[in-house]
Amino acid sequence: MEATGVGGGIGGSSGSGGSRRYGVQFSASNIIQAPLTALLEYSGILRPRSSHTEEERLIGGGGSGGGGEVSIRIIGGGDQDHERQEGSTDQIARDVGRGESLLGEGASSSSSSSAVGGGGGNNRDSSYQRYDIQLIARWIEQILPFSLLLLVVFIRQHLQGFFVTIWIAAVMFKSNDILRRQTALKGERKIPVLICITLLFMVHVVAVYWWHRNDDLLFPLIMVAPRSIPPFWHAIFIIMVNDTMVRQAAMAFKCVILMYYKNSRGRNYRKQGQMLTVVEYLLLLYRALLPAPVWYRFFLNKEYGSLFSSLTTGLYLTFKLTSIVEKVQSFFTALKALSRKEVHYGSYATTDQVLASGDLCAICQEKMHAPILLRCKHIFCEDCVSEWFERERTCPLCRALVKPADLKSFGDGSTSLFFQLF
Repeated sequence: MEATGVGGGIGGSSGSGGSRRYGVQFSASNIIQAPLTALLEYSGILRPRSSHTEEERLIGGGGSGGGGEVSIRIIGGGDQDHERQEGSTDQIARDVGRGESLLGEGASSSSSSSAVGGGGGNNRDSSYQRYDIQLIARWIEQILPFSLLLLVVFIRQHLQGFFVTIWIAAVMFKSNDILRRQTALKGERKIPVLICITLLFMVHVVAVYWWHRNDDLLFPLIMVAPRSIPPFWHAIFIIMVNDTMVRQAAMAFKCVILMYYKNSRGRNYRKQGQMLTVVEYLLLLYRALLPAPVWYRFFLNKEYGSLFSSLTTGLYLTFKLTSIVEKVQSFFTALKALSRKEVHYGSYATTDQVLASGDLCAICQEKMHAPILLRCKHIFCEDCVSEWFERERTCPLCRALVKPADLKSFGDGSTSLFFQLF
């Protein structure tokens, strides 16, 4: 008795629940059990793992259609003898055909061996690479829970430091945004508001230093090393707090500059931007010096041996010296720009030139005030074009390159938000 089945309804479906891509089911259980492997399989980097492949082969058979029908045929004794004779005849015919095909394959095997070998080598290399990626992903998944546990313990040990760092960083970002908005208001700025902002900035700085008065935060401010050798994470904390608080104090000083140039227009507005830029580059120079006393005390540790500690300290001071020289050059370049009276991207326009151009600024759409004639012969208000060149180097109308490449301008009141840790 023979039975033939077509398992199209059993093994041929691709699944309907959840998200599927490249033949892998992207479900919550896969993410929980092996998150990295599931992500790599879903993105197609790794081949999907199938736990039902053998089962589908056994159940589904080789067919692809038929709706799961089964046919049964009962064979009698005579039919068995007749089928046995037909089977022997078919076997002889197959043997003859196989011999002829071997002759044809022998002639074409030499021409196709190189292509097959090359493709096989590429497939093997790709398989090895995927296997290595899968091993690395599984290794990361094994150490990930323990790493997260260590991170939680580390945060708990330095809980106060984490909260203080997050707080002062958030205040600094918000303070920078407030200062930029006040700078953009120009003549609409209000002196009482600027005074209140300045007092809030200074009160915040004083409060932070008073709260950490026993943590050796004040000594690096005057370029003096801490009294004791700080642990690594405590050294990072000292540097980050000092770096943030110095920027906060500089923002308060910038508010004083904005109060001085409250109703500035034309040449005074350009001077305001240059003053803010000089203050920022002076701040960058001072911030580059701030970590030096802390790391000097950290590296100069006699417990590591005199030779090793002297070598690491000398290397650090050498690296620090190169960065400080760059900051000094930038500061003096900004200082020269402040002392320069002429406009380096044009000149002041005469009355005839202003009348010939229509006496209307294309930026503010008002009558020109302290008009500047650019090198491309277009005329604008000095305060309008000065604000424009804080972000651009080309003419607002013809897009011709007017302003030469020089230092980055901080005339919009912004402060560098990158931490100076080393």
